[in-house]
Amino acid sequence: MKTLCLVAALLVSGATLAVEPRPLEIGAAAPDFSLPGVDGKTYTLKSFVAAPVLVVVFTCNHCPTAQAYEDRIKALAADYGPKGAALVAISPNDPLAVRLDELGYSDLNDSFEEMKIRAKEKGYNFPYLYDGETQKTSLAYGPVATPHVFVFDKARKLQYSGRIDDSEKPGSTPAHQDARAAIEAMLAGKPVPVAKTKTFGCSVKWSDKRDWVQKGFADWAKEPVGLETVDEAGLRKIVRNDSDKLRLINVWATWCGPCVTEFPDFVAINRMYRGRDFEFVSVTADKPERREKALAFLKKTQASNPNYIFGPGDVYKMIEIIDPNWQGALPYTLLVEPGGKIVYGKQGPIKPQELKKIIVEHRTIGRYY
Repeated sequence: MKTLCLVAALLVSGATLAVEPRPLEIGAAAPDFSLPGVDGKTYTLKSFVAAPVLVVVFTCNHCPTAQAYEDRIKALAADYGPKGAALVAISPNDPLAVRLDELGYSDLNDSFEEMKIRAKEKGYNFPYLYDGETQKTSLAYGPVATPHVFVFDKARKLQYSGRIDDSEKPGSTPAHQDARAAIEAMLAGKPVPVAKTKTFGCSVKWSDKRDWVQKGFADWAKEPVGLETVDEAGLRKIVRNDSDKLRLINVWATWCGPCVTEFPDFVAINRMYRGRDFEFVSVTADKPERREKALAFLKKTQASNPNYIFGPGDVYKMIEIIDPNWQGALPYTLLVEPGGKIVYGKQGPIKPQELKKIIVEHRTIGRYY
């Protein structure tokens, strides 16, 4: 306990977290907390004082395992809430300690504002609390991964710690539904059949991982940036997308204000999803004689993805090749499935959040393993 107190003090003071805490031991008292919820309320242990059983789930937005269990967490709240069990979810992650390439299975990071978005989209039927600023509560409970369940009795002594069940895939039938078994036993006044299990999921993003985020940006800055000339046949091939990847295509120009403003969003999207079956390609509408200026911009934005400039320089020919339905205004963005089917087309600036959601929910990508 002294170690946890020391770690919490170091973290609150801004010092680097040197150790990762251990989960509460069975029989331990539930540490108190005071955390903001996405519903605008502040919650403490006393908020659930009337419940004979308290279920505390540490989970988050971005982790694919956490997302795979979202509906089952909702089911726990729906099934056992009327019977007296209260369920509260806490996001333990520091959003500044999450790298872009760790967001490959999500459209959202773990910030408080983005937690509000996810809770609304999924219709959470339980309080969803943010601990990412100080992580004091998470340090006290010691979740190993997301999700990690802690179930407490009326006296708020820990009776179960571990997984929800043993089958991550949504829609599958678990062989062992450990959290349910624990809750049902406690509501019935019986001993918990299995008090402790291992967990599986993404590690908690403690604040000391912020250095790892900065290293990611430093490494990406070193990646080579190029600009290749493409002819009509090459441009048709890009749009046809004979690859096995979902391809995002952005047409831009250095003289186009909205293009320049939004381009960093595409670089970020590429870093998020390029480890999946995804590819970002940019095509500049700059004239061939402006190639060096276009390349300088790409280098400035660290666009290490494939970049092309249309060699013939005929913008109307380029428009017809890329999408006959495009009226010609820049920027223009396409999302193309393998085989050439256009699943998203946008003339004018994109809405990054909307586009990321479309990408991650496409059948070639997906939120789960």
